[in-house]
Amino acid sequence: RARQPRIFDRIDWFRLLLRHCPPPGSPLIVRARRGDSAAWLFLTVEGREASALANWYTLDFGPVLRGGDAAALIPTILDHLRHKFGYLWIGLEPLTEERAALLTTSPGWITRPSRTSVNWSIDTRAMDWESYWQARPGPLRTTVARRQRNVETRVLTRFDADAWDAYERIYRQSWKPEEGSPAFLRALAGQESEAGTLRLGLALIDGAPVAAQFWLVENGIATIHKLAHIESVRAHSPGTVLSAAMFRHAIEQDRVHRIDFGTGDEPYKADWMDSARPLVRLRLWNATRFSGLVGAARDTASALARRFRAS
Repeated sequence: RARQPRIFDRIDWFRLLLRHCPPPGSPLIVRARRGDSAAWLFLTVEGREASALANWYTLDFGPVLRGGDAAALIPTILDHLRHKFGYLWIGLEPLTEERAALLTTSPGWITRPSRTSVNWSIDTRAMDWESYWQARPGPLRTTVARRQRNVETRVLTRFDADAWDAYERIYRQSWKPEEGSPAFLRALAGQESEAGTLRLGLALIDGAPVAAQFWLVENGIATIHKLAHIESVRAHSPGTVLSAAMFRHAIEQDRVHRIDFGTGDEPYKADWMDSARPLVRLRLWNATRFSGLVGAARDTASALARRFRAS
């Protein structure tokens, strides 16, 4: 934790994934070191294909770096993968454009980035709660003012078994698809509670929990991992009221400098945030193998066909 400020770059994160909800294939971790710098790429392998050691809980993937010259070691990792294992292609996601760019300069690979999602966020360094809230759309502020009289909110900063059970009940009764791995989330919440980063929000109507949100706050950044509300009480807007309470806590109590809405381009996120950046999938095809060249050509043809149909 002290060496890696980003949760998605930590060995604890990958251990939790492998223990509770491993992606298909076998894990392969490649490390390159030079002096005090090191770089890692965490992959999973099936046959002659490799993918990111990631799944639906991973909001940001990329090479893990430590030290000032770590980025210069990435070509060494990719060269090793190409020579020793001969993979036809590697698929990595979700990556920011900046992290994808670190992987596109290695010789011997044909790289194909494609946009897959969006990451919404807001810089809150120059804001207090009132300035943030007054900058939100009028209908949003009106909804919260009207509904918060009948909705109680709580923000917990330590793991509580009863509160987590309520979160799981709410999720099961929400519009969301079935949770991929409840055990993973529970373990993550317990782990981050010990570290002091957990923020679990609950909204209650007449004393009954009806909406829940799971955030992590660390190094001045609040990341929204999960949110849900019971569909039958949607008209009371408990999720919106709870979001306002969570944002207020992050700005007033945690004094974060950024709030991150994870992945997804749902329209409501623009009401709470002010900037969006694309997330991409990066395919790397082995240019030293005929089958890799064929795969890259087919991938390019498919992308052109999709653009043609879209236009």
